[in-house]
Amino acid sequence: MIFHASPLDGAWVIEPEFTTDERGAFARVFCTRDFEERGLESSFVQTSISINSRCGTLRGMHFQARPHAETKLVRCTRGRLFDVILDLRETSATFCHWFGIELSADNRQTLYVPRGFAHGFVTLADDTEVLYQIDTFYEPTAARGVRWNDPAFGIQWPIEPLVTSARDGSYPDFNRTLVGQ
Repeated sequence: MIFHASPLDGAWVIEPEFTTDERGAFARVFCTRDFEERGLESSFVQTSISINSRCGTLRGMHFQARPHAETKLVRCTRGRLFDVILDLRETSATFCHWFGIELSADNRQTLYVPRGFAHGFVTLADDTEVLYQIDTFYEPTAARGVRWNDPAFGIQWPIEPLVTSARDGSYPDFNRTLVGQ
């Protein structure tokens, strides 16, 4: 695996390193030892998928409040999406900064999202599937979010979302006291 530091402190883009022969290709997409050598979370207790039938489906920007904050590995297993993370750690040098990357079944990259980040995506193709590995169990009472189009962050989505949930569009303007991190 090849680890590329993102512009946001603690977040990484992980690229598989393939070995190829006449049969095709093989690559590791996760290794506890490689993660621990970089000081990254390596114990994941939950795996989830998100199935999105339409291009332009937006999910986000979601996070779990402390003490249930999550570290996630996010990978697109079918289709394409623009994945966005937003640093909500008040003590971070990149507080309120965002980073976006295209994840696809073709590029096979994984985004490492540390605790204290909000996460969301917009699909760039029909029938897009997203795989999450998460280091803590989901706690509904800790579910939080910030609005995907809040001017406080200026996230530049590559397409206008066509499908969103009422919840994702209803978060108030950003206020650091609402983050609960």
